[in-house]
Amino acid sequence: MNRTWVHVFLIISAALLGGCGKASKNGTSGEGNATDAGGTTAPVDSAIPTKAQPKLATIKLWIGPEEMSTEMAVTEVQERTGMMFRTNMAESEGMIFVFPMPQRADFWMMNTILPLSAAYIDPDGQIVEIHDLQPHDTNSVRAATDNIQYVLETRQGWFKRHNIKEGTVIATERGTLRKTFSGDK
Repeated sequence: MNRTWVHVFLIISAALLGGCGKASKNGTSGEGNATDAGGTTAPVDSAIPTKAQPKLATIKLWIGPEEMSTEMAVTEVQERTGMMFRTNMAESEGMIFVFPMPQRADFWMMNTILPLSAAYIDPDGQIVEIHDLQPHDTNSVRAATDNIQYVLETRQGWFKRHNIKEGTVIATERGTLRKTFSGDK
């Protein structure tokens, strides 16, 4: 019984901390079982997506001088699913994760087939960190700061190919990220 509670705690912790989608998801342990290749049966977390989500609403971003069309992951389910199970992403496309408040972002690549790069962005729209993420890696990549409000996922290496570095400011077709997503000026 004690082991079951530890497993539930770990699943809830993982749901709160994230994935690609986002590592900080609010989920609970679900019902059901899964059998791994060794025949071991384990509970399945029903909060973990099992298929790709449909294309999300998009917005144009300007990352320094570069323009990108990005899907917006703004709900908990959209964040949790992120790029999981997707099989392609054009060079000029990405996905931006929008959090209600700054936090220590934590992303992983569970069920994510494509290699991605992720920019961790502060509330003012400035890129603070850029990380390359490997397909199917369930080790979370945690931000060095608790001041991350947005994360932009792109094809792996996009930031290098376009000479985008930490310190670059991102804006949308509607203005700053803050103005676009929270209505602040």
